[in-house]
Amino acid sequence: MKKKIEIVKTGISLIDNNWGGFYRGGTYLLVGPRKSGRTLISLQFAKECVAQNESCLYFTNMRPKDLMIQASSIDFDIQSAMSQNLIVVVRASAPDEVYEDDNHDEFLTEYLNDIVSIVDTYQPSKIVFDELTPFISFKNLNTLKEAFSATTERIEENAVTTLHVVGDPATPGAKAIIDTIANESTGVLFIQKITGYTTNGENKLLITPNIGHTQGKFSSQFSIAHNKGVIFDDKNFPNAFVSVQPQQQPLLRSDSIYKPLSELNIPEENLNLSNIYTKDDFNLILNNQIALFNSTGQVFTIISFRLDEAAEKKGLLTLKQLQNAVRLSSDKKDKICTISNKVIILVIKEDESVITNIISKVKSNLPALDEKYLTAVIQFISVYAFRVNESVKNSKDIIDRVLSDEKQVREKINFFA
Repeated sequence: MKKKIEIVKTGISLIDNNWGGFYRGGTYLLVGPRKSGRTLISLQFAKECVAQNESCLYFTNMRPKDLMIQASSIDFDIQSAMSQNLIVVVRASAPDEVYEDDNHDEFLTEYLNDIVSIVDTYQPSKIVFDELTPFISFKNLNTLKEAFSATTERIEENAVTTLHVVGDPATPGAKAIIDTIANESTGVLFIQKITGYTTNGENKLLITPNIGHTQGKFSSQFSIAHNKGVIFDDKNFPNAFVSVQPQQQPLLRSDSIYKPLSELNIPEENLNLSNIYTKDDFNLILNNQIALFNSTGQVFTIISFRLDEAAEKKGLLTLKQLQNAVRLSSDKKDKICTISNKVIILVIKEDESVITNIISKVKSNLPALDEKYLTAVIQFISVYAFRVNESVKNSKDIIDRVLSDEKQVREKINFFA
């Protein structure tokens, strides 16, 4: 860390007005329940980083498109910031496989080490990790303390200011985990949801120091104002609460055996989100995977299915139908994008059998299984698989290769022959 301790603005008025900001090279924890404004506060921090013309490495488990929508709600053009390399978004998928791993804590320790490797690659001024919860579910708290402390120290050595976002602990075990990393942090920010009233989305933020910030603890209610961001008011919003409006009469019949969807309590985690991305989002994800390959050696494969235009002209198969067949044949963690007349999949798993299975499933997921139809249509579908290697510099290298039809650039392989 630099010899002179510097305070940097956060864009979060409660912190800037009372603490002056965050210590440069400090590590801060933002704790709060779902739907409480955690991501918007994190984006406010990133937005201020851009305003200071500093770079921010933003880890997220959200789809890039969803993150852009969230950012736009506080008037933050995150896409423009990314084009200027002031914001680098890294997709951090939850390590689901860790729960089946015998060396659970060792596996998570490696994940934390990977974070440091990515930070070393990009050398940002600030880091946001939204959210860190899946990466700290250690069984042994001493191992967690050692791993988190080592990660923090290596990042702080480069004077990088970090904001980690974690979920509000719901069990004693989860609370012990949060307490462990909180003790290793410079300060902690707690979001408390206000209940008992119908409000305009106001919650309360409590900031509490652990190291430094001798001014002490402060708290204030806050709201999210469209195109203005997170707004704090030390007067606690005397007119914030609004009366409950009477509900309109339901349009659905009350004597029906059918139950309205509005009455069904379906956990959001069970909803099946699409894994189909726009070209811009896919390029962003692809660049992140290339950065991860360069820093950790994690290999990935691109599979491209090409549909000959004659198939559509003959009424045999549309590009949309091929895309749907590919979607049904791939894992929900795979990323799919349609460019020109090609449906492209990003597959993270290294197992070659996974690639073969996807290709064989596409045939069975085509619109009809009639042998005459299949015989007619498969001659118009070809597939190309490319595994990342050291020659790849960015997503353009891969996309150009996949979109090219020249034999000297890529070899067309028809797996359905």
